[in-house]
Amino acid sequence: MSGIKKNFAYNIAYQILILILPLITAPYVSRVIGAEGQGIYSYTYSIAQYFVLFAMLGLANYGNRTIAKSKNNKETLSKEFCSIYALQIITSSIVILAYIVYIVFFNNVYKIYSIIQLIYIISTVFDINWFFFGMEKFKLTVTRNTVIRILSALSIFIFVKEKNDLILYMIIMIGGTFLSQLALWPFLKKEIKFIKPEWKDIKKHIKPNIILFIPVIAVSIYKIMDKIMLGSMSDVSNVGYYENAEKIINIPMSIITALGTVMLPRISNLVANGEKNKTMEYISKSIELVLFLSIPMFFGLLAIGRNFAPIFFGENFIKTGYIIQYLSITMVFISWANVIRTQYLIPNEKDKIYIVSVFGGAIVNVVINYLLIPKYNAVGAAIGTIFAEMFVMLYQTYAVRKELEIKKYLDYLYEYAIKGLIMYILIILLNNVIENKIILIMVQIITGVIIYMTLNYKYVLRNVKTVFNK
Repeated sequence: MSGIKKNFAYNIAYQILILILPLITAPYVSRVIGAEGQGIYSYTYSIAQYFVLFAMLGLANYGNRTIAKSKNNKETLSKEFCSIYALQIITSSIVILAYIVYIVFFNNVYKIYSIIQLIYIISTVFDINWFFFGMEKFKLTVTRNTVIRILSALSIFIFVKEKNDLILYMIIMIGGTFLSQLALWPFLKKEIKFIKPEWKDIKKHIKPNIILFIPVIAVSIYKIMDKIMLGSMSDVSNVGYYENAEKIINIPMSIITALGTVMLPRISNLVANGEKNKTMEYISKSIELVLFLSIPMFFGLLAIGRNFAPIFFGENFIKTGYIIQYLSITMVFISWANVIRTQYLIPNEKDKIYIVSVFGGAIVNVVINYLLIPKYNAVGAAIGTIFAEMFVMLYQTYAVRKELEIKKYLDYLYEYAIKGLIMYILIILLNNVIENKIILIMVQIITGVIIYMTLNYKYVLRNVKTVFNK
């Protein structure tokens, strides 16, 4: 099996795990700490995330890309890592001090919970995931994350027993993140030689890092700001409803994210070696795959979301079902844009297109949130996210229309959208046949999979044949 297939297989295996774990822990946590408890955690975590973004700047993409281009020469690789990591230490230290100032002088409502989130911010000092992603060492990162996530899930069931255990729940969640960062360091010495970087080597990374940080901060406005605006303009219970809806959307989306994570370093390396035809082939196959997956996910969640949420999270989370239905369409927009971003824009250093698209999406999101959250609460935030993600996808597609085979990609979109719609209509009819909601959801999922796979039997058989041949 080729390296890229192995890496995708590792990531898919890991994504299946993180798909299963929330399905096990989320109903328990929702019932134990409630919507308010989840809202407090989500609200304080969202604020902490902003500080983490400034600590890491654009390293997730910049570090990944730089390491991927340098990995064939150990001397260059060592020099690049040490200088980039030195920059990370500087920015993380500044941000940690800034967060302490925030806690002491500006946080009056959830101070104790914000103090716990400081552990999360400190963990960024030790975050070197970008190095191993650039090296395409996905087996290592997947194994580490798998063990720590399982331990965290077990700890939740063992120690979190009542509503007052919110602090304990936060410590488990944030502690798991901290441990996952530390776990990679013992393996680093096998890959590089530690070199004391000079300031000129550190300095050269600042500008390109900041350029890739600009879209990161813009994306955060409609990924994180939703919850901060909800907590400020509504109440923390609505943050809890929205948080749980995002969890459900993120479970299937994690498979799409796995593809982008694997392909970014591979495409960056191909671009560095001038293999344009191979790059175009990968992008075309990736677009078809993400549309094949995301479109039935959208129609499936649209069909079952309203019945699923109160069963899964508890009767207090009926509102979550409506938010799931609204957010489900974003999976198609995000999937499409993810391929263009990770397999074309970033590897080819077309950062301007990326920056403009996400800033436009951020502006759209903030304006719609400001107008709709006061009246519609979490649903208003969901509508803002829909339009933001749609803008990002449309702008990026328009900007690269002359470089990529957009018409071919649109043909994929039409084909799978029609088949997904047929699936949706047929499983919605089951609402009139089955009264028990749990049985209804199970039958709808199984029936939907059978219908969609049957309609796409040629694509399925072609890929199954390829897997067995390999």
